[in-house]
Amino acid sequence: MELQIHPGISAIREAQRFLAKYFAPTRLIPAPFLSKKVGKNVYLKLETELPAGSFKVRGAFYALSQRMKKGAVREMVASSTGNHGAAAAYAAKEFGIAAKIFLPTRCNPVKRDRIAALGAEIVESGGGDLASAFELAAEYAKRPNVYFLNDATDPDLPAGPATIACEILEQLPATSAIFVPIGDTALIRGIGAAANKFAPQTKIIGVQAERAPAYYLSWKEGKVVGTETCDTIADGLATRTPEAANVRDVQALVDEVVLVSEEQMLRAIEVLLLEEHVLAEPAGAANTAALLKWGDGCGDCPVLIVSGANISREVLKRALKDI
Repeated sequence: MELQIHPGISAIREAQRFLAKYFAPTRLIPAPFLSKKVGKNVYLKLETELPAGSFKVRGAFYALSQRMKKGAVREMVASSTGNHGAAAAYAAKEFGIAAKIFLPTRCNPVKRDRIAALGAEIVESGGGDLASAFELAAEYAKRPNVYFLNDATDPDLPAGPATIACEILEQLPATSAIFVPIGDTALIRGIGAAANKFAPQTKIIGVQAERAPAYYLSWKEGKVVGTETCDTIADGLATRTPEAANVRDVQALVDEVVLVSEEQMLRAIEVLLLEEHVLAEPAGAANTAALLKWGDGCGDCPVLIVSGANISREVLKRALKDI
């Protein structure tokens, strides 16, 4: 039986039409330093230009709009390491809905401040990673008319980030590969589904942190493989409990998964900032790290998604310590 890939074409096109009311397409720019370095025509997709500084608003806006069609929403909740929470808070504010965001203890202060500035209530879980925040959010969401926007499992959300692939393929039809960071997988599942339908010749290259390799291990083994920890500077990639359905989709849609080290991400942040004049957080720079580590097999026109720019002062200092 053929695997049904979601989101489908109708959902992706609907998400495009809906999001166009709120956001212009993000820019796709050439990366001259990286192009010369690897001998390819490298481009950067600047999702950092979106409100709240990351791609996450695409999925949050579209998923909330779909949920509101089904009934009243009094409050939206999310568990997050930062960017998803900020996107949920932004979407809730736009639609006039209260938001409560559950965060791990000691999360990225830049992301925490963004959420607070958007008027959302913040609840710290007391745990060091996303698992405890998720449990608290899921329990709270049992209340009437409370919508838990879970970016790992929400069925509507991936159609939002799928629109990134549509934009890339319109902006650069010659795109040979798209490098995509893997966190909760909504981004790579959406982009992979769109590319599979509109440009199946385009390779999808997933990127994970060496210290948070759960989906890499699951992709490689063909089954769910969790990890005990996900201690990485790339909080946007810090997942340790894969969803079985997401593993199946990643296996079906992704051509390669590359692991990058903490030092490689720090180096990529430095390269992007100093050579390409683009600010990226570790998860947003992971694709650059992957290209510099593994440039073979991605064709002549690879696109690197710069997924977020919400970098903490501490991590930025570490990336620039040698200059």
